[in-house]
Amino acid sequence: MSDEFLEKGKTEEGISESIIEVPRIDTEIKSRPRLQDLKRERQILKLEILKKLSSGTGLREGLNHIVAGNMGALIVVSNENVNNIFKGGFKVNCKFTSKRLAELAKMDGAIILSEDFKKILYANTLLVPNSDLSSIETGTRHQAAERTAKQIQGLVIAVSERRGEITIYYSNSRYVLQHTEDLLRRATETLQILEKQKDVFNELLINLNVLEVTNLVSVSDVCSIMQRMEMVKKMSDIINEYIIELGKEGIILRMRMRELIKGMDKKQEAILKDYVAKPAKAEQFLDDLNFDELLNMEIIARILFGSSLESIIFPKGYRILSKTCLDKGEIESLIKHFKNLEGILNADDKILKKILKDKTDDFLKEINNVRDQIMVGKKV
Repeated sequence: MSDEFLEKGKTEEGISESIIEVPRIDTEIKSRPRLQDLKRERQILKLEILKKLSSGTGLREGLNHIVAGNMGALIVVSNENVNNIFKGGFKVNCKFTSKRLAELAKMDGAIILSEDFKKILYANTLLVPNSDLSSIETGTRHQAAERTAKQIQGLVIAVSERRGEITIYYSNSRYVLQHTEDLLRRATETLQILEKQKDVFNELLINLNVLEVTNLVSVSDVCSIMQRMEMVKKMSDIINEYIIELGKEGIILRMRMRELIKGMDKKQEAILKDYVAKPAKAEQFLDDLNFDELLNMEIIARILFGSSLESIIFPKGYRILSKTCLDKGEIESLIKHFKNLEGILNADDKILKKILKDKTDDFLKEINNVRDQIMVGKKV
């Protein structure tokens, strides 16, 4: 979905001798602009508006009736600033229905809806926004809609009689609703790409398991899997926007997407916790990257690890140890004592018994079983 609404493996040379024990997040992360917070707020607002206009809602049905009737329309959602933006017309104050909206749209004036979309307040009104407000539109209807949205800092919908397009204006933002058929096609295509990315991620995860138990993990391996996780996450966000706008038409796509991304958040959390000193900041950094920036693993390696892609790195062990009978406290105790997974896997049984007590035998049996499954290429 367009941002218009928001306004705009190891290298061939092998592994170097440098080793990273305790990764760090470079201070460069702190210097990145924090405009992402504002963007997220706008994105949340965008999704909320799209929910109210999604396929199957009364408002969307009314808008579709207007388009099907080759009519135009101006619809303003009321707020505290609306009373000063229109004049004339007549008071309706009736319950909202899609058919009533379509009938009232036969008149030239604007329609005023209640803030909760449950009532039609006025019809055939004349919008009188400040003409000094800028507008990128050429038609008078869309100019009035854009300026009104800016002046009331609220929601205005314009339906083009000639093009049959439904344009949403909110404050300084603009978005054209897409046809259901186009949305379904785009969502399906993106979902297919997501499935392929998930398959690549699963292969990288199996490879990472082997590298972790054999102490051969490089920064490149970690960056590759972080890169793929973030790609899956970003694509699922895109598909989610399509699904929200599709409404009831996107139920099957929603089920498939949920199946694909199930457990991804926990896997990302565990991997970040294993390899970076400040997982929350690392997650924020990755989230802020666009698709082009994600492809540059050298930059990711430098900022998250302060090292080259060839450097060896040791996992703390949170992810692998979570496959055993140990609880979070016991895992923390082991990592605090041995520092990393390598130390735990090679630990003396007597030291383990001091930390795990009666659970030692069960833990050793389970961790050896996990290691055997990893070495034969099974998913754990």
